[in-house]
Amino acid sequence: MKVSYKAALAAALVVMVGCSASPTGRKQFAVLPDSQMNEMGVQSFTEMKKEIPSSSDTKLREQVQCVADTLIAVLPDKYRNQAWEVVLFDDEQVNAFALPGYKVGVYTGLLKVAENQSQLAAVVGHELAHVIARHGNERVSTQLATSQALALGYQLGGEESPEKVAIFQALGIGAQVGIILPFSRAHESEADLLGLEYMAKAGFDPRESVQLWRNMSAGGDSKTPELLSTHPANATRIKDLQANLPKNLAIYEPLATQNKQAKCY
Repeated sequence: MKVSYKAALAAALVVMVGCSASPTGRKQFAVLPDSQMNEMGVQSFTEMKKEIPSSSDTKLREQVQCVADTLIAVLPDKYRNQAWEVVLFDDEQVNAFALPGYKVGVYTGLLKVAENQSQLAAVVGHELAHVIARHGNERVSTQLATSQALALGYQLGGEESPEKVAIFQALGIGAQVGIILPFSRAHESEADLLGLEYMAKAGFDPRESVQLWRNMSAGGDSKTPELLSTHPANATRIKDLQANLPKNLAIYEPLATQNKQAKCY
């Protein structure tokens, strides 16, 4: 064949060059208007509230709201001054999320694993970090650019043949493993470290982030190889969090000494 598939792959990679930076200084590719991402987040959250009941436990709702409010109070001005909506969903999923549009959801199942306010803050802080670092925008932008680049390469790839189909199938798998999944793992690791900083500034004990992931591991770690997972392995997360504890303890401990630590429950 006359077409250069290496050139097609190169074209797919060129569009991935970062054009902005995350809060940690990591180059990122996020091209969609934030207003559009906010609309998508609000729409998704509205649909979720229709489909999943909220918890009727007033005490639990107040505790979750307090943790979220305490974290939001230390966010950059652009995010701190928004009207965040926090909902405790009555569902056994061990999970939480935050969406563009300033929406936060926590599942009651998470409260069985997050044993105290600081462990819950580790999760909520992590999810808030996804919004602040524009990870949703970056993921959507990356997926759009990758699919468009591969589609263009296919159109320019000459006549149809079994060889062409096979090669572009391989390129599609390569893009998933080599671009989209690593970006997702990078997001998760970045959100862990940003969330650790937020919880320390808000007066939650950052050491509890490590214990949270030990609790998660005790519940059964994922069997998916880390290379093919959108999330780092629990052991990797624990190692990275431990490495970043000293600088965050330097933020938290003076607050604790002054009795200014968080007091949600």
